[in-house]
Amino acid sequence: MKNEKDIILLSIKDFLSPKMLKYSLAPFLITLILMYVLFFVVAGMGVDSLATMQVESTQTTLQNGIPHTQNTTTTLEGSSIVEYLMSFAITSWLITFLIYAIGGFLTLYISIFIAIIVIGFLTPFVLRELQKRHYQDVELIGFSNILADLFLAIKWALIMLLLFIVLIPFYFIPIVNLIAINIPLYYFFHKMLKFDIASNICTKEENKKINLFFSSKLRFKTLSLYLISLIPFAIFFGAVLFVIYLGHTYFIEVKKLRETN
Repeated sequence: MKNEKDIILLSIKDFLSPKMLKYSLAPFLITLILMYVLFFVVAGMGVDSLATMQVESTQTTLQNGIPHTQNTTTTLEGSSIVEYLMSFAITSWLITFLIYAIGGFLTLYISIFIAIIVIGFLTPFVLRELQKRHYQDVELIGFSNILADLFLAIKWALIMLLLFIVLIPFYFIPIVNLIAINIPLYYFFHKMLKFDIASNICTKEENKKINLFFSSKLRFKTLSLYLISLIPFAIFFGAVLFVIYLGHTYFIEVKKLRETN
């Protein structure tokens, strides 16, 4: 009987095998390419939105002791807008902060979302390799199809977006916002990772039993993996390791269920 330490060490050993390392390149390369394209699309939209800006200024002069006020309007275009805003210390600091904070946040979250989708296509290959190595007595049955997979992925993505909207008031509360802002993506991460693995290994009935008796254990594991994925670039290389680690857990539980039956 493997304990948690044995599972972690075995998962790392499997991950470092040539075939698994080859599989781990796919999420990295695809996510990197998509993020690169997305960056230029969003940057282009941002530049277009700042295409023109009108700046009004008021100047008062004295002529023969009589004050004269003159209003002028200047139209800034293209890069001159950024130069104008960056000429002020406050706006310069705010713009720099927002670019790095929002850009970094979006890059991290979108990369996790994309990596989860990509790894879903590799999960069957990773699990078959695990079966060949350690669980030849456990048959890969599975219980899903492409249409069901697509429906559930869209359903969970919509629920994730809904949670993002519902939790908006909590984003303005210090410390609480760190938890609230991660709940939607963790929900999607948890659902997708569990389903990808369960739907390739066990039957529907076995999956229901595992969710019933080991839901807390699985939630703790997916939460731990999600927290690791928040480390910059960890999801790029660790997605396959996540599947291996959780795959071992499912193989062990399914084996015990079938032996009991």
